[in-house]
Amino acid sequence: MKVEDLRKEYTQAELNESSVKEDPIEQFDHWFQEAVNSQINEPNAMVLATANAAGQPSQRTVLLKAYDQKGFVFYTNYGSRKSKEIQTNPQVSISFPWYDLERQVTVLGKAEKVPKSESLKYFISRPKGSQLGAWVSQQSSVISSRSLLEVKLNEMKSKFKDGEIPLPDFWGGFRILPYSIEFWQGRSNRLHDRIRYNLEGGDWKTERLSP
Repeated sequence: MKVEDLRKEYTQAELNESSVKEDPIEQFDHWFQEAVNSQINEPNAMVLATANAAGQPSQRTVLLKAYDQKGFVFYTNYGSRKSKEIQTNPQVSISFPWYDLERQVTVLGKAEKVPKSESLKYFISRPKGSQLGAWVSQQSSVISSRSLLEVKLNEMKSKFKDGEIPLPDFWGGFRILPYSIEFWQGRSNRLHDRIRYNLEGGDWKTERLSP
């Protein structure tokens, strides 16, 4: 089959101004819980887009680990490419591609580091293997082979075998403070529903966008 022949009509749901929540975080929570309950794969997976000082964008999939009225939180190595780009240009975008529900949510916002206490609380909740992994990987750096990771992992297992694994000082969270959140619901004939919330003077305003 040719790529141009791949087609699907979106008919599962609709999105109307009368049915959305006044607050976009409440609307996100509603859709997120539906995504979790539908048992789609990785409902908290989100595509994070950043840009360097020259304006070159890059993107990758990360996992949402918390959200509230303050914003959306994910964790990473602070030496990673995404972290370095955020520290140069904190304006970012995230997108939740819930394909099975014919939905997506796109957020524009400013990223900032979460307090160390918040990173520590989350780090302690991680499985021991993930805690060790944070110590092993110098994220985004070039390595000659995977065996180097295995060697370093064994070193970390030995180093921390008799106690708690501490939070690395080069690892922690970012919170994305949103100023625009768009909810997209697929509809038939490519006439999709798009409702966007914009933060204006401390209040959220909604508007419908043409598909």
